[in-house]
Amino acid sequence: MKQKITLIIILTTLILLLSLWLFADLPDVATLPYRLNAPSVRIEDRHGTLLYESLSAEGGRHAVLSLENVSPHLRDATIATEDRNFYQHPGVDLWGIARAFWINLRGGEVLAGGSTITQQVARTLLFSVEERFENTIRRKLRESVLAWQLTRRYSKDEILALYLNQSYYGGLSYGVEAAAQTYFGKPAAELDLAESALLAGLPQAPSLYNPFLNPETAQERQKVVLGLMEKAGFITAQERELAEGEPLTFSTAPYPMEAPHFVLWVRAQLDSLLTPEELASSIIVRTTLDLNWQHHAERAINQHLETIQKDMSGLGHNVHNAALAAIDTHTGAIRAMVGSPDYFAEDISGAVNMTLAPRQPGSALKPLIYAAAFDPAQAAPWTPATMILDVPRNFALHDGKSYAPKNYDNRFHGPVLIREALASSFNIPAVATLEHVGLQNFYALSANLGILTRVTPEESDLSVALGGGEVSLLELTAAYGAFSNGGYRLAPYSISRIFDEAGDILYEAPSLGQVRVLDERVAWLVSDILSDNSARTPGFGPHSALLLDRPAAVKTGTTSNFHDNWTVGYTPELVVGVWVGNANHEPMINVDGLSGAAPIWHQFIRTVLSGVPETEFKLPAGMVRVRVCTLSGLLPTDACPYQRLEWFIEGTQPNTHDTLYREVVLDVRTGLLADEGTPLEFRRAQVVLDLPVEARGWARGEGIILFSDLQPPIAGNTEHPLFLASPGPNTVYYLSSDVPQETQRIHIEAISQVDAAEITLGVDGEIIATLSAAPYETWWPAQTGEHQAWAEALTLEGEKISSERIHFTVKAKGNE
Repeated sequence: MKQKITLIIILTTLILLLSLWLFADLPDVATLPYRLNAPSVRIEDRHGTLLYESLSAEGGRHAVLSLENVSPHLRDATIATEDRNFYQHPGVDLWGIARAFWINLRGGEVLAGGSTITQQVARTLLFSVEERFENTIRRKLRESVLAWQLTRRYSKDEILALYLNQSYYGGLSYGVEAAAQTYFGKPAAELDLAESALLAGLPQAPSLYNPFLNPETAQERQKVVLGLMEKAGFITAQERELAEGEPLTFSTAPYPMEAPHFVLWVRAQLDSLLTPEELASSIIVRTTLDLNWQHHAERAINQHLETIQKDMSGLGHNVHNAALAAIDTHTGAIRAMVGSPDYFAEDISGAVNMTLAPRQPGSALKPLIYAAAFDPAQAAPWTPATMILDVPRNFALHDGKSYAPKNYDNRFHGPVLIREALASSFNIPAVATLEHVGLQNFYALSANLGILTRVTPEESDLSVALGGGEVSLLELTAAYGAFSNGGYRLAPYSISRIFDEAGDILYEAPSLGQVRVLDERVAWLVSDILSDNSARTPGFGPHSALLLDRPAAVKTGTTSNFHDNWTVGYTPELVVGVWVGNANHEPMINVDGLSGAAPIWHQFIRTVLSGVPETEFKLPAGMVRVRVCTLSGLLPTDACPYQRLEWFIEGTQPNTHDTLYREVVLDVRTGLLADEGTPLEFRRAQVVLDLPVEARGWARGEGIILFSDLQPPIAGNTEHPLFLASPGPNTVYYLSSDVPQETQRIHIEAISQVDAAEITLGVDGEIIATLSAAPYETWWPAQTGEHQAWAEALTLEGEKISSERIHFTVKAKGNE
């Protein structure tokens, strides 16, 4: 009796020890849902084309499919290869274990597995990494117990789906969907027999059987799988032979990364759009991007950068980077986003998304300034026919300094109407317009259009009209969209919908509604001006890259130091912005918005809209067309030789007549106005200009006859007989470190109200020019320090007249 009790105790103890040895820390199958591989995120373009399948934290691609979305061939191939009796056994195949046991016993170590699909699921998802790769009897027994428990909790189809979705197929691909995309570039549901057989053979040795690395070994493994399928009765011998002979076409981009700047920007937005639970599931992100358009954008950028790398002399232009953003003007959907020519090029900081990076916009902000001036809610709104003097001028800044802008061509154009001033991008009229509008109003409109204010109006000054301050390409492109769509704010977005693996919508881009930020008539006027090729011809010529074969409004921008150049333009359907420069702020060499960014804009927009019917910018109600005098923008008189039709917001059209053109009678003997004593035969009628005093120096330099020059001198009239038009009093100039100092000059100009035999110009104590005819101007090589400019006139009577001495300062950049 004692012996029996002792034996029972021993056996019980052994059983308890064995149980502890086997099951003490056995994982709970109830925790399986929390142990699944973190799925990756599939990012697609607007048509469902794969852009990128982002990697999970474990470092591999992954997507979860229901069993119905897996090719039947792949299901059969997997069962035939891994577990022929899968649907018959309770998670453990006893005959398989016995066979493996016998092989291992003869070999003295674990040589054969005999693991069922259910056991592999248990091993992969429930065991620690260390135990997962143990070749021991203990692991095998624990695995079998867990497989039996899994079979009691889950159906066979659920277990098979777990296997197919969680197994590693090599190439950083977890699950059959990721594997199908990686190796064949297609969904798992579309795999044929030959492709399925190749994938089903991978999990046993993914690296060894990887067709990209070992194509012959992979093909031999595929044949083994096809043979097992025939033996299991899933296919016939004829089907096997056909599959073995089928040439496989592998994906040319096994790890696709289309539109990398856009994809990474989209991926960064997901955390704020989805809950942690949603992010833990397999999701599909349907974006707004059109991959075909994206390719056109990339091609346009790379082709043009290659073209301008060298000029005819063989010298480089030092331009290595460009970016493009294209947005649907009705919805805000981003159709293309190129952040640089090559995301992976470290030498050009290619990973920086230049569509989002703040840069100086040059003249590209001018349409916003004129739009603010056109606002009909103002007491006296300006119009496209408002005349502005494009002549040397000094503007007072808020800190008391003086600002003297210059035009890009270093010329002045005299009286110009806003239509020509904006279309041809003249600088001085733009600064004058901003002075009229006010910085507060300009920044308020910019914010309404979606441009993030990076400085306050108090910190800014009138130089913002020519690109002072910074803005991103995406912001500026969207702001222009409001001109295209009739005055509604355009909020760019990149994600249309996000789905889970069942096809349920987790997120859908909200409908923000239309928020009016511009009077639709103002938006139309700006569009009409920017699409007027005749109006921009003085600045860009008649056949520039800004001219398309359809209605399109466009504006360029170039910073004075050639750090940045821009072209932003739009049709009624699409707005496209292009930036060209260097991410590291190195200056380009003689590359402006017309030669740098405009050709890219032109090629892209023509290509993507090819075949799309052209549409006009729709004329809104409340507009009137009036004939005006081309020079003054007022109603023409009989003396006005040049007239044109101009559009106005109703109520802003001119109601006074032109006063610049005057019909006079000259005395041909003196060339002055005839008086009562001039005989009839010496009288001649002529039309002359009566310009404001600020424009008279410009006019004389252009050889224009002025009314003020035709009047006989009045004795004793010495009121302001000689003064300096440039520089302005107390002007402060800053030398640029990006331009050779010897090329930086300051404009010196005198205006005389008396007839002069000659006029002398000087700086400090030195004469710098002596001139005998108007314009009385020269350029003085800038030198740092405090200076005085002056002029002295010698009249026809031999009298000397001196101007007031004007103080100005020249400083090195950085000494502001």
